[in-house]
Amino acid sequence: MDLDVFVSAHRAEWDRLDTLLRRRRRLTGAEADELVALYQRTATHLSLIQSSAPDPQLTGRLSQLVARARSAVTGTRRASWRDVTRFLTEGFPAAVYRSRHWWVPTALLSTALAVLLGWWIGTHPEVQTSIAAPAELRELTRPGGQYETYYSSHPAASFAAQVWTNNAQAAAMCLVLGAFLCLPVVWILFQNMLNVGVGIGLMSSAGRLDTFLGLILPHGLLELTAVFVAAGTGLRLGWTVIDPGPRTRRAALAEEGRAALGMAIGLALVLFVSGAIEGFVTPSGLPTWARIGIGIAAELLFLAYVYILGGRAVRAGETGDLEEAERSASVPTAA
Repeated sequence: MDLDVFVSAHRAEWDRLDTLLRRRRRLTGAEADELVALYQRTATHLSLIQSSAPDPQLTGRLSQLVARARSAVTGTRRASWRDVTRFLTEGFPAAVYRSRHWWVPTALLSTALAVLLGWWIGTHPEVQTSIAAPAELRELTRPGGQYETYYSSHPAASFAAQVWTNNAQAAAMCLVLGAFLCLPVVWILFQNMLNVGVGIGLMSSAGRLDTFLGLILPHGLLELTAVFVAAGTGLRLGWTVIDPGPRTRRAALAEEGRAALGMAIGLALVLFVSGAIEGFVTPSGLPTWARIGIGIAAELLFLAYVYILGGRAVRAGETGDLEEAERSASVPTAA
């Protein structure tokens, strides 16, 4: 493409669009139709320039012009309760359902790793002594020790808020850092599974694995599922950088990134529930079977939410991305 010739041929259209956008009075019907037509043509021009002859100054000008025109054509849209309802019943569960081929294997492999680490630590006393001194290990694992009192060490409300904040940060880091070729996500997952494995190993070596599971399962099922979903989505985002498929890398990252941002909000709500369970149910005086039953029920409700509502939304065409009218204008061009 000869950029100078292209600019000379279309400069008048861009100037005319800019003039219409600057009009303070209400546009006539003919002027409104002209504005829409010029907006569409300018969006096409921008796409052609970006793919064939990128020029930073011209691209910046046309991008700003297209954005202003888009705002004028579509109008300013305010969020409503309809958006919240759509997000909770369609967008979020659909995004989680679509990424199931990433987070389900992540969950299985991570759980297997935690169990393997727990077995290794529990059957090797020399590994245990490398973690802490024998007196410290006894203090951790004895009845009424630190593993048991941890969940009742603070008032339930403040403890739940602290847990929710920490877990939401971990999930957000998995989602955001996934774009860095997946490596930070793998490290975050390993750290989480190492902590679980240490608990399994030390408590099993003290003959109190049942107590440990009774403390971790009520909230841990839902909490770890949320972390696995975040990690799987982060890995998927990282793989998009490596292999965007038929989409351009920029378009693929934009689409998957928007879905990941929505998932961060949804997972924060899920982790709020698990934090409430950890703060109020785990340290409660309920029998162990009742506490674990609450955790299993919460986990099953979440999975049903994802697979029933999310599956239905995906089959209806939902992707977890923004609605088409809210996305940036893009025009396909020949390679």
